[in-house]
Amino acid sequence: MPAIRTPHRGLFATLGALLLALTALLAGAGTARAALPTPVPAATARAYLAALPVAAESHADTYDRTLFPHWITIAGTCNTRETVLKRDGSGVVTDSSCASVSGSWTSVYDNVTTTSASTFDIDHLVPLAEAWRSGAWAWTTDQRKAFANDLTRPQLLAVSASSNRTKGDQDPATWLPQASYRCTYARAWVQVKYFYGLNVDSAEKSALSAILNGC
Repeated sequence: MPAIRTPHRGLFATLGALLLALTALLAGAGTARAALPTPVPAATARAYLAALPVAAESHADTYDRTLFPHWITIAGTCNTRETVLKRDGSGVVTDSSCASVSGSWTSVYDNVTTTSASTFDIDHLVPLAEAWRSGAWAWTTDQRKAFANDLTRPQLLAVSASSNRTKGDQDPATWLPQASYRCTYARAWVQVKYFYGLNVDSAEKSALSAILNGC
């Protein structure tokens, strides 16, 4: 009876290595950090700022956060907050309800780093109250919902709770992030306001101009 040939052990080693590589690739695909929305260049932001209507803020006494439905379902079990946490973190692992159970996050506002998602907020770069005072008071509920959950423009960021709460609803005339992020912040601010047709007040425009001119 002829001898039965067995595959060379080197073939098993090669197949094993390929399997390990494929497993690592698939695992990494679920935890890779997605790119944050990139603001328009400074030159474009300066042009946008020049085109924005300048007007005093109004309707502040009628603002209510519930007028901006937010943290809506984005996909599957993931809402807006959970989607931004996954996007802005590194090595993020989520459970079946899309809650982040591990990972790391660094706040671009103050360089604070955490491994606990519960210590970070999702900041509306142009605050909801600021948007309201700048023209969103006249929007429909659907328009305000789109603004509050916008993942396309650079409007939502995972940042430290302390920086988010210090910022509150202030505009760049009275609050700015750390110096290394100010140019990006101003570009993003102007892009969001321009896209949504919001006003700027005179102090806000002066502050943004000063930053953008130095970018």
